[in-house]
Amino acid sequence: MAAAAAAARAVRSVWRLAGLAGLPGRGAFLAPQHPQRTSQLLCIATQEKGTGPNLEEEPNQTQHEQKSDTGSAEKMLIEEKAKLEEQLKEITDKYKRALADAENLRQRTQKLVEEAKLYGIQSFCKDLLEVADVLEKATESVPREELKDENPHLKNLYEGLVMTEVQIQKVFTKHGLMKLNPLGAKFDPYEHEALFHVPMEGKEPGTVALVSKVGYKLHGRTLRPALVGVVKEP
Repeated sequence: MAAAAAAARAVRSVWRLAGLAGLPGRGAFLAPQHPQRTSQLLCIATQEKGTGPNLEEEPNQTQHEQKSDTGSAEKMLIEEKAKLEEQLKEITDKYKRALADAENLRQRTQKLVEEAKLYGIQSFCKDLLEVADVLEKATESVPREELKDENPHLKNLYEGLVMTEVQIQKVFTKHGLMKLNPLGAKFDPYEHEALFHVPMEGKEPGTVALVSKVGYKLHGRTLRPALVGVVKEP
């Protein structure tokens, strides 16, 4: 009896898998005279069971797909991070260059302003140099042997010229204008202008032997070179 019940349950399972449950006359297929039909149904059930969805493989496949998606997302994030870092570096470099250019411009502008303050009186000073030259020549032209009490007018005139010359030199010094009298100094083409060369015993060649006109410098910059004669080798 137990064997018969188990066989009946197996057949019912076959009917359910074959989709024939509930059809009329299904009991006829269970009769001994239809063993071939029963065998066919068992084969169909076995095939459907073998081709059905594998529930054990689906979770593994889903996990693999999730890992693949995660790896792709991480790769995209890494690439995007690299692009952003490159853009940040480029923008930072441009910003630093802009700051450097702005600082250089500020320094150049400041230098131009300072030079304008220092050398803005350059043309005016050049005009005053002619006045200083006239005073110097006038002072030098007075004969020293005539400066006696017997010639008070000449003496007073000479003293007035000297005082005026001293005063104008003080004004020049106040505004950064310095006299250059390079007698005996080494010839400097940036401060001196050679008018002639002359041999002279006891003097080193290349030194200034004679000053025809003194020079001037304004805040360290040569405003007018001294006109000189230079000692040459004998």
